[in-house]
Amino acid sequence: MAQPNKTEFTGAGNFTNMNGSLIACIADEDTITGFLLAGVGNVDVRKKSNFLVVDSKTTVKHIEAAFKEYTSRDDVAIVLISQTVANMIRLAVDAHEKAVPAVLEIPSKDNPYDPNADSLLVRVKHIFGSN
Repeated sequence: MAQPNKTEFTGAGNFTNMNGSLIACIADEDTITGFLLAGVGNVDVRKKSNFLVVDSKTTVKHIEAAFKEYTSRDDVAIVLISQTVANMIRLAVDAHEKAVPAVLEIPSKDNPYDPNADSLLVRVKHIFGSN
């Protein structure tokens, strides 16, 4: 019988699954800073990180490339993306249908969360027949 994934504390605020799964994050600087302070950040030996800071100079092409990279990595279990950024690459976010990594849209400091724009919530409502 296979053992369930266990979570362990690895020190310095880092929580990881026994299989090494990460949380990736694409958002504004303040949101990314908060997640990095919580211990979510990771940079591997190839200098690849699990986060992207989006500002006014970040191109949509760069955001979409990072999203596609994070959703195709074996070591990423969850992709957190601010809803404002998700709206910039809505077609790519809506096209993601795999359960893992899960893509979760989160609010940002300047923009409140809109449940009607969240692709995951829209899918759940459709499945359960809610309006």
